[in-house]
Amino acid sequence: EAICVAADVTRLAEVQRAVDEAVATYGHIDVLHNNVGITSQGGPVETSEDTWDRVMAINVKSMFLTCKCVLPLMEAQKAGAILNIGALGGVRWTGYAYCAYAASKGAVNSLTQSIALQYAARGIRANCILPGVMDTPHIYGQIAGFYASTEEMVAARNRLSPTGRMGDGWDVANAAVFLASDEARYINGVELLVDGGMHARCN
Repeated sequence: EAICVAADVTRLAEVQRAVDEAVATYGHIDVLHNNVGITSQGGPVETSEDTWDRVMAINVKSMFLTCKCVLPLMEAQKAGAILNIGALGGVRWTGYAYCAYAASKGAVNSLTQSIALQYAARGIRANCILPGVMDTPHIYGQIAGFYASTEEMVAARNRLSPTGRMGDGWDVANAAVFLASDEARYINGVELLVDGGMHARCN
């Protein structure tokens, strides 16, 4: 079963309304999965102040707001799992000039660890998943401009991974399901790289 609630995740009132609707429907919240984010091309010189603020609001502030609304509920029930989607670009250079995106995903890592340690004794876990090169619809609009053709982009990104292929949404989803489950009950505050070994082989 599922319900669909539209909300601007950068606005506290809308986030609270979405949380309230979930509680009204199901009675409680066991898992919070923050899977939202945008990219923006450009380094510090090319990135406008408005773009920087928008990326930070959507990629970081949204996770702060959802946690702000959900943590009191989890604390009251003495249980809960929070999963935040970061990115490999938040811990190392990936070949694309995405300074705002990289900074925002680095902030997601720090936010996750802070929550994990503050709330560990209260039965709440928080972990961060860091996808690497992924084959998703998003890349065909955002990254394709770096390459002469779609085929060249796919081939180049496949070569970045030691496995010889990009990952996909299911690779990330499987990691999320595991971290949300009781099988991961003693895993807290981690940054789980889902990157085919990219980070392990790179400086």
